Amino acid sequence: MADSLPILRLEQVTKDYLSNGAAVRALDAVSLEVRRGEFVALVGRSGCGKTTLLNMAGAMDFPTSGRVWLEGACTSELNDGGLTALRRSKIGFVFQFFQLLPTLSAVENVELPLLLAGRSGARRQALERLQWVEMEALAHRLPHQLSGGQMQRVAVARALVHDPAILLADEPIGNLDTASGDVVLKLLRRAASELKTAVVMATHSAEAAAAADIVVSLRDGRIAEIRRL
Repeated sequence: MADSLPILRLEQVTKDYLSNGAAVRALDAVSLEVRRGEFVALVGRSGCGKTTLLNMAGAMDFPTSGRVWLEGACTSELNDGGLTALRRSKIGFVFQFFQLLPTLSAVENVELPLLLAGRSGARRQALERLQWVEMEALAHRLPHQLSGGQMQRVAVARALVHDPAILLADEPIGNLDTASGDVVLKLLRRAASELKTAVVMATHSAEAAAAADIVVSLRDGRIAEIRRL
């Protein structure tokens, strides 16, 4: 069961960008809370604000107005050092195109966040996470020696190796076949239910969204509907 206190809280978040000298509103007064152990799917057409919302949640971008809180820290009030520490310790990222380093093996890719954070036992923890995603047998293969589904499982292990409070997934099955996509969705589901990680996934797929606990429909930068499944 999800905890009552939110891991992520967006408070009246608006984001404007400049395009050809004109302001374009990507998010419009969005308020949302995500708690530990919840699996939230963001759905909507391209340009509806899904990726912008993920960027806000991951402290990769900041509101024009409003506030984003992550485990009690307001992201727009942190300095560069505080933001780096927040991303390294509290946030995991999974991308559509895997973003594995091609010259590193699977286990080296997974242990890299721990090495960058200066944490001990990086290799052991990386192997444990690869075992969790059932990829330990391929730990020493390079990314080009893996299928797309296998690479995404490695990416999930990398995102979870430092036990983040929240995992942000941007179209994580968009580049996979149905069977591989189903495996990745089950891993995200397990991350929420077993590890109590808050999971926020942006997706175009109704089938993918059905794996979540909560579906947030976005339209023109606004929340159109929130449904609990």
